[in-house]
Amino acid sequence: MSPWLTTLGALVFFYLGYRFYSNFLAERIFRLDPNYVTPAHQFHDGVDHVPTNKFVLWGHHFSSVAGAAPIVGPAIAMIWGWGPALLWVVFGTIFFAGIHDFGTLWASVRNRGKSVGVITNSVIGKRAKGLFLLIIFFLLLLVNAVFAVTIANLFTAFPESVLPYWLQIPVAISIGFLVYKRRVKLFWPSIIGLLLLFTFIFLGAKFPLPLSETMLGLPSPAWWVIIMLLYGAIASRLPVWTLLQPRDYINSHMLFLGLIILYLGLFIGRPDFVAPMFNTNVPAGTPPILPLLFVTIACGAISGFHGLVSSGTSSKQLNQETDARFVGYFGAVGEGMLALAAIMATAAGFATFEAWSEHYGSWASASAGGTAAFVTGAGSFLANLGISPIIATTFISIMVVAFAATTLDTSMRLQRFILSEIGEQYHVKPLKNANFSTIIALLSCIALAFLADPSNPGAGGMVLWPLFGTTNQLTAGLSLLIITIILWRLGRKFIYALIPLIVVVTATATSMVINISNYLKEGNTLLVIVGTFILALNIWLILEGVAAVKRERQAPIPPAT
Repeated sequence: MSPWLTTLGALVFFYLGYRFYSNFLAERIFRLDPNYVTPAHQFHDGVDHVPTNKFVLWGHHFSSVAGAAPIVGPAIAMIWGWGPALLWVVFGTIFFAGIHDFGTLWASVRNRGKSVGVITNSVIGKRAKGLFLLIIFFLLLLVNAVFAVTIANLFTAFPESVLPYWLQIPVAISIGFLVYKRRVKLFWPSIIGLLLLFTFIFLGAKFPLPLSETMLGLPSPAWWVIIMLLYGAIASRLPVWTLLQPRDYINSHMLFLGLIILYLGLFIGRPDFVAPMFNTNVPAGTPPILPLLFVTIACGAISGFHGLVSSGTSSKQLNQETDARFVGYFGAVGEGMLALAAIMATAAGFATFEAWSEHYGSWASASAGGTAAFVTGAGSFLANLGISPIIATTFISIMVVAFAATTLDTSMRLQRFILSEIGEQYHVKPLKNANFSTIIALLSCIALAFLADPSNPGAGGMVLWPLFGTTNQLTAGLSLLIITIILWRLGRKFIYALIPLIVVVTATATSMVINISNYLKEGNTLLVIVGTFILALNIWLILEGVAAVKRERQAPIPPAT
């Protein structure tokens, strides 16, 4: 089986999933109403609640959820062979991520644009809401601290990507001004913005901007972490139409065009697979494929972070409820296509089987070199189109930086929302203030980045990063629990959410137990304590959900809206 034919088949499955299954969910399960007044109109404030063209909102949503994780996860999972990774990405996207992302967006729209954590209050109970908000805060803290490190390392390794990244900001602000203040149609700003982005790539290749190796006792990556977190905090307080929306929108054009170029390089070059379909000779120390595959590939198949974006920012900008199908489900498909490209780049992009085997010679090297494997493979695809190595490297690095940075932008805003909701839950008045909650979000990220590992300033988030996959997937399971209960209360067919819920929770809880056991053997007390705490919170929440269903069956209450 050839990579290009396999890819074509996977793309056909994605199309069929969106064409038929998402339409079934929209009409028969969620029953979208074009006349429903969305939170963007109900609470229009010009800052967070802004009715948005569905294509612009899709660009924001896709760019936000498609961080570096759908590249890194599949690249690491390649150690088990490309077959299992491909199956999980394709069918996980269609039947798991689709209903999860779409469902959390719909549930939030039907609950005044509240986050999935707050919706827990009306679905399960106040105590469950508090537990879920704490889990979400921890997940966002990890995302912010680690994605800042990811961008910092890319800026350090590829200084050619620095100039193109920062030049995007004035372009995005200009597009936001033209569209929202001057009422200019989207077409020409989109075309001009895209052309400028590609021009910036050539400028970046010609004028790299590295920082000094050390400044005031801190290495350059640490300074990039500080800069990125400060930028994220500032961006999170700006009205969404000024920077977040237009930047994500034009980035989505570049990212989607980048995917098309990668696929073209694959179809034209038609390389053979160098990785085995099923690796029967995995290195010693590699964890079992089941259930770890479902945790290693989170983003790109199903990811709890997507539910936070759907119910955190996207639901506040949805113009019509019927747009939720395109934004939510097709957003998941977009990320599945990125994960598919990562699989092909790492399965067919290496020159020889020996080169592939060397990279995947151990679990540690596979885990640490996910991004490098993607860049290597994607670069070989671009070479098939006659693109020079320096331009190809700059382009791929900009793609990865853009994916990571747009996620960081949105995640900082989400963390502000969650802190405000925690303030409401526990009656902490200062947290309800947007500026104060933004400062707390920033300081907590900086504290994790610089205090968790003093020997490696700025990279402290990596200390807890091994918990991200399981925490992320358990969060997805909890979101599916909320969707399942809402559908059950409405008397609709909840089986379509229940089956993914059971699979995700079972696989992820088992993975967490295996990981905690390994941390215990390694003597990593911190990960044992935090991992056990997260697992206990999730089990507690699921039991709260079961108890809520039992209570309602005994004494029915009015259905959730």
